[in-house]
Amino acid sequence: NASDPRVCVPRCYGDPRKRLVGHETLEHPLKQLKVSVSENNLLSRALEGTDPLSQFARQDEELSDPLSQMASEFDLKTKRRERDRVEQEDNTLQWSTRRLGILNRFTTNEKLSLSTSFLVSSGSLDGGNDSIKAQTVVADKTKYRLEQLDHFDDGSMRHMMDLTQQEYIQRFEQLKQELIQSWHSDQRVKALKIAIQCAKMLADTTVLQFYPSQFVLITDILDVFGKLVYDRLKGKASGDPGASAATLEREREAARDTCQNWFYKIASIRELLPRLYLEMSIFKCYKFLTSSCGDYERLLLRLTHQLRGIADPLVSSYARCYLVRMGVSLTPSKTYIRESFCDLFIIYPQIFRFVARFNLHPEIVTASSYLQLYAPAFDYMILCLVHKSDLYMLDMLNECKQLKNNGAILMSILSSFKPEFIATNALQFIELINASDTPGIPKSQLLRSLGVCVSSCAPLQEQRVTFLKAAFETINKLTDPNEYINSVETWATFVSQYFTIHEVNRLLGELNARMCLGKAYEKHYAQLQSILTRIMQNYRSIELLLIQPNFLPYLDLFQKESVRVEVSKNILNFYKQNSEEYTCDAVVTNALMYLGKILNDSVKQVDLLLEKICLYLLRFSLSALSVEDERRQISQLINVFIHKVHFGRELEQQLSFYVEARGTFSNLDAVYVTLVHAACKLCTRASNKSTGFIKACIAFCFITIPSIGAVQQQMDLYLLCGQLALHHHCLGQADACFEAALQLVSDLPAAMVDFEGKPRSLERYLVSYLCNILATLVVVPDSPEQGVLFFLRLLLDVVGRREFKADSTAPTTIYLHALDMLYVQSLEKFPYHIHGVVSNDDLYGHDPKFLMEVNNLCGQVVDTILLQLKSLGVAQQIRAQAELSLELFLRIVRYADLERESIAQLAVKLWLLANKAQSQLDVTTLPQTLRSVEIIYKQVKDVSPNRAQDIAKMLLRMRNS
Repeated sequence: NASDPRVCVPRCYGDPRKRLVGHETLEHPLKQLKVSVSENNLLSRALEGTDPLSQFARQDEELSDPLSQMASEFDLKTKRRERDRVEQEDNTLQWSTRRLGILNRFTTNEKLSLSTSFLVSSGSLDGGNDSIKAQTVVADKTKYRLEQLDHFDDGSMRHMMDLTQQEYIQRFEQLKQELIQSWHSDQRVKALKIAIQCAKMLADTTVLQFYPSQFVLITDILDVFGKLVYDRLKGKASGDPGASAATLEREREAARDTCQNWFYKIASIRELLPRLYLEMSIFKCYKFLTSSCGDYERLLLRLTHQLRGIADPLVSSYARCYLVRMGVSLTPSKTYIRESFCDLFIIYPQIFRFVARFNLHPEIVTASSYLQLYAPAFDYMILCLVHKSDLYMLDMLNECKQLKNNGAILMSILSSFKPEFIATNALQFIELINASDTPGIPKSQLLRSLGVCVSSCAPLQEQRVTFLKAAFETINKLTDPNEYINSVETWATFVSQYFTIHEVNRLLGELNARMCLGKAYEKHYAQLQSILTRIMQNYRSIELLLIQPNFLPYLDLFQKESVRVEVSKNILNFYKQNSEEYTCDAVVTNALMYLGKILNDSVKQVDLLLEKICLYLLRFSLSALSVEDERRQISQLINVFIHKVHFGRELEQQLSFYVEARGTFSNLDAVYVTLVHAACKLCTRASNKSTGFIKACIAFCFITIPSIGAVQQQMDLYLLCGQLALHHHCLGQADACFEAALQLVSDLPAAMVDFEGKPRSLERYLVSYLCNILATLVVVPDSPEQGVLFFLRLLLDVVGRREFKADSTAPTTIYLHALDMLYVQSLEKFPYHIHGVVSNDDLYGHDPKFLMEVNNLCGQVVDTILLQLKSLGVAQQIRAQAELSLELFLRIVRYADLERESIAQLAVKLWLLANKAQSQLDVTTLPQTLRSVEIIYKQVKDVSPNRAQDIAKMLLRMRNS
């Protein structure tokens, strides 16, 4: 029953429910709102500012509120995201990317002039101008601005003559600062006047070659003026965020009125050029008067038509460029740009009336230089026309065909059109270039631009051969060597990248034939080198390039020695980085050998001058590291080449190559070292070859090593070759290598200069080296012609004759290792052997006479060690003396016959000598020595009880002493 109050009736939520309308916001929802009280007082509006004390108080209040801080951070992050989004947009059309290039390209040495009434002294720019003062009352402000309109008349103009380019630029910078200061000082009429006077200067073409840079400098000032006007209008239109809708609407209406006033002021300028430039500079402000792109297009077309009133084609072209630059950021429409080109094509013939005039007076400016002045404007306008749109490309190309003297437009088309479009219509472009005969724009310049385009995007596969043939028919007709080589330089990339090696070889042949005429190559080394570099960078196989018939003749064009060396280095560098792992091609090898010989000969010439250079460098406290670095780089390149030459199992051919390389690279020690190592490696590969081939490899090394200048390297290589010969049972070659190595010890310098220029002692190296030789001599059998232990006697003799410092421990250390070697010689069986080599243990069979020779040598070595210990004591090297005494003590305990009283006494004296210096030794030295003796005792206790007893007696005597 519906009337029963106990019955629950379902509620209908559909009707009363109200949905909240969501909208995107860029502000934090908790941000503190600024409430402003709007007053209809004209005086308060005129103040256009806030009380500084109130502003500081508000800042303190906001900073103390954490929610306000969160809101501020949110706003900051939002602005950063917006900024990053803008930065990620396409910057192809950004004028800033071209500005610096224009300023650097178009310069002048002529004197410039400037006329203005606003350049003041530097003190005034710093704030000393009394005429700049804040106006806060509306009546005063209005009166002041009316006074300004009459204050700056033509009578106050200052004419600055004979300015250099740098002074001219500085004056414009002063004008910019004066404009900014005037604007912020509420002298907006003065700012407008400055902008007008700057715009008037764009009609001055007295110094033609500087006009593009002049355009950049002046439009920078106009851009600043336009930005100041736009920012002020934007601030007015935005209003206060806390204001009511009605107040905001009034603010926007006031901004529209102000904007209209600005355009009315500019429209009242009498002269056409400054009126148009000023309107274009604040063109963005039309945003406050209109909102549709159609209105922008209509306004841009109106300005385009008004620009027809500018007579000078150069001034007109740059004015149109400025209009395009202002419009491209506001509307995607290209109609006004297309209309601008239609007007330009009408006045285009007038440009060549100026060209004809300059041909009669080339001292003013050449025709080529004059036409280049148009390039920045044309390039930018065409780029804006075709950016992200292919609509007008074909139309522009067709109109260019109908145009007489179309070279300037064609150059801009080639530099601005997409490479894909140019590649698709490549044959049409080459026809246009062939038919072009523009004064001041040579065909070589057009061909260079076309070559750059097709190198980045090639024509269709079926058109490439025809296109290349047509292009080179035109290139080959160029009679000037400079034009010819400059054209070929850009086309080398295209040929090497998209054609076979036959076309590359033909190109090298044609270059060789043309550049030999009249020795034209002498003036074009840079271009010839660039062509070769481009070919190597883009062609796939460096080996295939090296074997071409025209490659080496092309290298002969580089007659200048320094260029020849640089080219050779570049080729070897490319070979190092891009070649196959190995090569066995004879033609490739010969070509690389030829290049290496050029570098080797250059090092020889450097050596002849090195002494003079070093004297000169030392005279000025410099170093000759650059010369050594050059030698090192060349050696590395040649070493890479040597390592890459590989003839597989043809080992004899490989060795023949090394022999040839040794004769070719006679001035590079590092290359000789590489050749010796390569020949040694060849021995390891010749396991199944006859001994004769291995002997030939060792002989190659033995002959090569003396040509190396560094004694240390010679010693290392002799030892390596001796060990290798011993391993392959070539005993005669091994003996010769070991003897040569030991004879070099006396020639080894006491120290060498390291890479930091500091001297480094070679004593440690010598000790290590001779210990290595002693370890090798253990298994070297004695030669019947040389006597017992010939190499050991030679080593001891060499060490004895070498002069060491009085405090040096090196000779004693060597003699101690000689004792180790002699002990091994006394054993019935050596601890190691080389398979197939009969060592002295098998050769002498523990013969008593041999053992007597060993004992005699031991006695001589011990006597020499004792003399060295005495010398160390005299030199007050007590620690070194004690440590070496312990070393000799241990060797006597381990090797000698302690039953002989003299030997036992010697051991005890050595121990006592070390104990005297106990305070200078490490704490663990003496205990470790005693433990070593105990270990020796335990080792011989079971094997030789008598020897163990002798060791025990000696220990007892040591304790009693």
